[in-house]
Amino acid sequence: MIELKGVNKRYGHVQVIHDVDIAVADGEFTVFVGPSGCGKSTLLRMIAGLETIDGGDLVLNGKRINDVPPDQRGIAMVFQSYALYPHMTVAQNIGFSLDLKKVPKAEISREVGRVAELLQLSELLDRRPAALSGGQRQRVAIGRAIIKRPRVILFDEPLSNLDAALRVQMRAELQKLHQELKPTIVYVTHDQVEAMTMASRIVVLNQGRVEQWDTPIALYSNPVNTFVAGFIGSPKMNLLSGTLGADGDVTSFRADAGWSVPLPGRSLAGKIGERVTLGIRPEEIRPVDDAGKADFAATVAIVERLGAETYLNVTSGDATLLVRVQGDLAMSPGEPVQLAMNHDAFHLFDQSGRVIAA
Repeated sequence: MIELKGVNKRYGHVQVIHDVDIAVADGEFTVFVGPSGCGKSTLLRMIAGLETIDGGDLVLNGKRINDVPPDQRGIAMVFQSYALYPHMTVAQNIGFSLDLKKVPKAEISREVGRVAELLQLSELLDRRPAALSGGQRQRVAIGRAIIKRPRVILFDEPLSNLDAALRVQMRAELQKLHQELKPTIVYVTHDQVEAMTMASRIVVLNQGRVEQWDTPIALYSNPVNTFVAGFIGSPKMNLLSGTLGADGDVTSFRADAGWSVPLPGRSLAGKIGERVTLGIRPEEIRPVDDAGKADFAATVAIVERLGAETYLNVTSGDATLLVRVQGDLAMSPGEPVQLAMNHDAFHLFDQSGRVIAA
């Protein structure tokens, strides 16, 4: 288990990591996700021993390892750049760490063969990196990491240099690798789709602080603030500004755009008149033919047809929303549309951006 207890990092007078408290269980696939500059790669490098820790404790399997050299931590790392030796073959690149340790040639050959078979590189062992595709080079970099049989593997945005189709393929291969070898993996990405599809748990970072740390579905369904709500999910959650009002005995949300929707079943009577943000996922809004069943009227601004689903960018007053509809939808920019919301799928946030409990 990896435990970070109140971990801090400073560069001069600037603090970039603030009191991070998380734990990664043995065999877990944990993903650090967040926008560029949020500190996720710095935190990963602190675990690897490539950056010093200025406060708090890093504990690996019950032992504090703040001052343990990187090569003695039993941790392997795969970088964004493949960092392969261009003059070496695939076999030599994979087996390089064992060669440094003076492992007998026969054993190196056997281990390289094992790893190459696992990563589907057996036919490429005599090639040099220049003769490989991007995905093949990344698999060689992974092979170089796992041949040491590390307890922990760290990945620093390993798929960011690949094209979209190859990223999808490599995501599947990394998940298969994790299922077969069951190492503890800490994976850094700015792509929340990668995080959602691969992680056992996700750590959402923002400006060096942990905003939320949970399973992918828990983050998607129950974001604790507007930052997580707007970051997790593709496409992201719609966030609308408005005021809490009262329609008889039912509390309502009165959007700045000029329409209101009821908030049934919520104990918000003491908050009437407060400014709030209402969040709703694009798939929880649907076009309706009957204006009497609609929550508000809007105008279609952009239509994105993807075949299996259609995205509508719509405007209502000053508000812009994204609507996600299954299948193809025959609508055009400039066309009026009536929209209904799933009232059970609302998220409410206060003025500070924190979630308001139901």
